[in-house]
Amino acid sequence: MNIKYILTIVILWVTLCNSFAQTTNTEKDSLYIHQIEELKEPDKVLHAEPLYIDLIRDLGARKGEKEWNVGLGLTDNLSFDSYEALVEYEWAPINRLGLEVELPFTFYAPMNGTERDSVPSNQLNSLKLAAQWTFFVNAAHATSMAVGYINEFELADFRSIGNPIIKGNVYNPFLVVAKRWGNNYHSLIYTGPMFHQDFNHKQMHMTYDINTSFHYMITGTRNFLGVEFNQTIHNKNLKTVIRPQMRVGISESLMVGIVAGIPVQKGDERLSSFLRLIWEPKHK
Repeated sequence: MNIKYILTIVILWVTLCNSFAQTTNTEKDSLYIHQIEELKEPDKVLHAEPLYIDLIRDLGARKGEKEWNVGLGLTDNLSFDSYEALVEYEWAPINRLGLEVELPFTFYAPMNGTERDSVPSNQLNSLKLAAQWTFFVNAAHATSMAVGYINEFELADFRSIGNPIIKGNVYNPFLVVAKRWGNNYHSLIYTGPMFHQDFNHKQMHMTYDINTSFHYMITGTRNFLGVEFNQTIHNKNLKTVIRPQMRVGISESLMVGIVAGIPVQKGDERLSSFLRLIWEPKHK
């Protein structure tokens, strides 16, 4: 058989297979997005949610949605390791309003012969209460916007608990803008000031956070790969941590997120890791 004829058949077969695969993938994405966005009211756009600085429910949350999160993290410092743990519950009592309660803990372990007394005390960091209202949903342009507020009652560490119990407060209004590009690519910015009030010293100082994220969602699933940039401005100094991450679905209701932390500026904080378990019960 003529070699050119064979090559032509092979090339045609590969082209058809590629076209079929692309069509199938596109159909899968379209069906999944249709399932999330269009089968219920009101309008909702599917967005990839960052794993470290997460949102207060999905953007465009629908009444009855709820979610449990358990987070575990490790940060390598020069003289000690810090272990963080959190438990949070978030829910939507009405359409487009998300509420959240979170309890974050931090535990410390000395390193390299560091004296225990020179290491910070273990503590329940705070009681965090939060609300988020999605005020803009544009399905045609796959864009959502929300405003929110987090109030964080800072608690005394375990060494001095009760003296006082609440040592300060953090006031944190924020803005979220998210955009999906096509079916798979997602971008999001989460930004706002944090006003830290110290009750003991009667002082107030402000930091400003700029958190941006970019994700690629795997075809026909909620799994994604992405990166988060967490930036904090304090006293005109910028601190940046880059957090590559991935999310994998274990079952229809359970997902796990894995995050690495890479600080850009040199300092006491070095590499870190974070694991988030996400359980989203079914709702009607």
